[in-house]
Amino acid sequence: MEFSQRLESIPTYEAGKPIEEVMRTFGLKEGDIIKLASNENPYGTSPRVIEAIQANAHKAALYPDDSMYALKSLLAKRFNISQEQCIIGSGSDQIIELCLHAKADPNSVILTAGTTFAMYAIYAKQVGATTICTSSSTHNLAEFYESFLAYKPSIIFLCVPNNPLGECLGRDEVFAFLEKIQKESQGQTLVVLDGAYQEFASYKDKSKQILPSEILERFSNVIYLGTFSKAYGLGGMRVGYGVANQEIIQALYKLRPPFNVTTLSLVAACAALEDEAFVRQTIEQNFEQMCRYEKFAESNNIRYIPSFTNFITYVLDAPYQVDKISEALLAQGVIIRSLASYKMNAMRITIGTQAQNTKVLSILERIFCEYA
Repeated sequence: MEFSQRLESIPTYEAGKPIEEVMRTFGLKEGDIIKLASNENPYGTSPRVIEAIQANAHKAALYPDDSMYALKSLLAKRFNISQEQCIIGSGSDQIIELCLHAKADPNSVILTAGTTFAMYAIYAKQVGATTICTSSSTHNLAEFYESFLAYKPSIIFLCVPNNPLGECLGRDEVFAFLEKIQKESQGQTLVVLDGAYQEFASYKDKSKQILPSEILERFSNVIYLGTFSKAYGLGGMRVGYGVANQEIIQALYKLRPPFNVTTLSLVAACAALEDEAFVRQTIEQNFEQMCRYEKFAESNNIRYIPSFTNFITYVLDAPYQVDKISEALLAQGVIIRSLASYKMNAMRITIGTQAQNTKVLSILERIFCEYA
């Protein structure tokens, strides 16, 4: 069967290895495996979410409320926006996809950081657009602006904080950049501000906090993305959201499939959003445990990127080899994310629970000694 030639240039996104695959490959039991590869919440989800799902399980046979009124109402209250300025997606990934289909075509250029979320470029390829990356791996806004002037992109992606590296731009520098882009493009370049890890960044450093309401007040060409997959612990429920002016939201709605978020996912997201204590505890414990990974790196002369997320990235120098270390960890039942696919000798580790981290750091200590 022949398919579109466009598919030939599109890579398949490599998600973190599932627990089930590691069980089969290495003959391990589920309880022996620690998954720290996909930046999921190691503390699970709020007890309120479990209760809400159980109470509404009988609705699983019904299509969801396609207006998503309940969740939009809570988001509108939380961010001081109107429901008309919000769109809900099956993860924020789906909204990224909608943005590409709404704004880009084979004549378009997409601008991203040198190393950032892989799906930006993959979705761009699906519509035939060209992706231009800055020479710096992290977000260098001077380079972004130079590339903007040179290529006049249809869409700019800013991942704040950045996945998979963990660094984070400050609010003031982001807003100064956005003002220049809005003025120079006369509001025609769409800027996608991906805030999947904003809950973590704003807790660690208030100067990194970007509020959706501020975006709406100041910029007509920016969409802010958030997700319930990280701090809220709903990775398996797939719920994300976008906040922008009504013109952008209405354009995306023309592309949104009906019933794109399940009934129980919407119920879970509402319950998660209302349990602020769970989210706060999650974030506090995350940064307490992250200090252990920073101290481990320092004591073993391993470079790391200061992180404003729920993961830490180790950048390895010779003689360490990331694929070799990743395989050794897998054999011990530990799943982390090799960044070899990003052409980096680096590894991204989700910050786990205290017990998980104690075991992982002990295994890492042995592996680094053995494979050095």
